[in-house]
Amino acid sequence: MQTQISTIQTDKAPSAIGPYSQAKVANGVLYASGQIPLNPATGEVEGSDISAQTEQIMKNISAVLEAAGTNFESVVKTTCFLADMADFAAFNEIYGKYFTSRPARSCVAVKELPKGVLAEVEVTAVCG
Repeated sequence: MQTQISTIQTDKAPSAIGPYSQAKVANGVLYASGQIPLNPATGEVEGSDISAQTEQIMKNISAVLEAAGTNFESVVKTTCFLADMADFAAFNEIYGKYFTSRPARSCVAVKELPKGVLAEVEVTAVCG
């Protein structure tokens, strides 16, 4: 069986800031790079607290999912990175509004995230 791989790119989410893609689809499965709260129009960090930053992250994820022809309901796994686990409850409140299908999830605190942001989220989803 030939592996079918395509690259997802949308101007509605921040451009990759390194040698990687926003997402790849392999045999109908979307593997998205982590999204941080960058405004795709300005390239600047959007929001100064965890709630505002998480909202922007979800907008960015939505744009990548849409570009791949899928949506939040088709997400099967997320990996969430928080700069401070004290932000978990506020992060989870916003996260829960979007991931109503309750995908599998890992959530860890990390020492530092790109551009000093408070959170990053990556997703794996089924397409088609």
